[in-house]
Amino acid sequence: MHTKILRFAASLFLVAGVIAIYKTALHVNNTTVALSLLLVILGISTWWGLAEATFASLAAVLGFNFYFLPPVGTFTIQEPQNQVVFVAFLVTAVTVSQLSARARRRTAEAEARRLEIQRLYDLVQTTMLTGNSRKTIHEFVQKVVQVLGCDAAAFYYRLTEEFFRSGPESKPVSNHDLVAAAEVADVCLDLPRNVATAPVRLGGRTLGSLALLGPLPSGQMVRAIANLMALSIEKARALEDASHAEAARQSEVLKSALLDSLAHDINTPLTSIKAAVTSLLSGDAAPSHELLTIIDEEADRLNQLAAEVIAMARIEAGKVHLEKQPVQPAELISNVLAELKPALEGRAVTIEVAPGLPEAEADPEFVQQVIKQFLENALKYSPASTPIAVSAALQSGKIVIGVADRGPGIQENERALIFDKFFRGRQHRFESKGTGMGLAIAKGIVEAHRERIWVESEPGHGSAFYFTLTVYGDKEL
Repeated sequence: MHTKILRFAASLFLVAGVIAIYKTALHVNNTTVALSLLLVILGISTWWGLAEATFASLAAVLGFNFYFLPPVGTFTIQEPQNQVVFVAFLVTAVTVSQLSARARRRTAEAEARRLEIQRLYDLVQTTMLTGNSRKTIHEFVQKVVQVLGCDAAAFYYRLTEEFFRSGPESKPVSNHDLVAAAEVADVCLDLPRNVATAPVRLGGRTLGSLALLGPLPSGQMVRAIANLMALSIEKARALEDASHAEAARQSEVLKSALLDSLAHDINTPLTSIKAAVTSLLSGDAAPSHELLTIIDEEADRLNQLAAEVIAMARIEAGKVHLEKQPVQPAELISNVLAELKPALEGRAVTIEVAPGLPEAEADPEFVQQVIKQFLENALKYSPASTPIAVSAALQSGKIVIGVADRGPGIQENERALIFDKFFRGRQHRFESKGTGMGLAIAKGIVEAHRERIWVESEPGHGSAFYFTLTVYGDKEL
């Protein structure tokens, strides 16, 4: 109110200033005076609005009549010509004020619409589809408040009968209000309470209702936000359904592949065990030690298959529980070499552990499984006459452990798939034994440590498998 009074006073001062200048300092004709006063009125209307401009118009008309239209010094007009001038000036002044104020108002409305469109665009840009409808709704409610500058927002989701709120500021809109808003036909603006509610519908189906607490956008903006929210929820639900369908499909594919692999790999040891046991029972076994050895080895193979299946199932379910502790990389390598000593007999193995290598932070049992898998792969896919190299070094703040062989190597187009479940290179697909899960298990163990695993290979010159471990005591950001 105080500002409004100052504007009226300033308007009167500007009109009086123009009149005073032309009356005392500059002696010009009445047309120049009238045009100057019209310019002042136009400026007032542009800067402050219609009320101030109308007040200035009346002041200018009275001043123009009193000081410039004969008889000067009175408010009477004797000559008809001057009466026409007076009326024309009055009409022109008021019309200019109204036109200027209307243009100013339209400009403000256009700017408000532009700002709303910009905010709606920003809201679309920041809306993230997570494939989870509940999470999408929660994020949308928070983003509406951030982008639009509202005090608070709330949403009622009819499908699950849940209420989502941006914070305690949204409490003026009760749960009952939100449920009722889902049943109305259109946007409702409650200006005294500074609350806007709108039903959220898609294709005639009501998904819920949205409430915004001031400062409020226009009704069209609220309707657009409700429509955008409906689309976001429906897309999130579609992604969620598609994700579940894809997970179910992959689960069926995994089960089928696992059964095929197990059926093939279990059949061979079972056949050997059955033949050996049958020979022993018939009394024809000579010597029985050889048959018992066969039974023992094939039983070990079955045990390994079962262990791999269990390990893969745990990794797939995210149930790998690590017990990290400080371990020496050299000790991890020596433990695995001792376990595989019978298989490595007669094989040249070089060990290259960098001197002064710090301790690693890892679960020793799981990490030894990774090293063991690398060594078994090297034994399986490289000639017996070629050496195997095991290394451990510090690179870029990480401990890198690797196993290299001089086998046939891996084709470039197969390297990206080498750690996938059941994958075998085309060259060895029907030659090697096993389930094809070993490297996938190794990858799962390394990723559970939040580390990296990779392969480097050159066809015809061998392959080298590597993984990293964190130095004990280092805190990752």
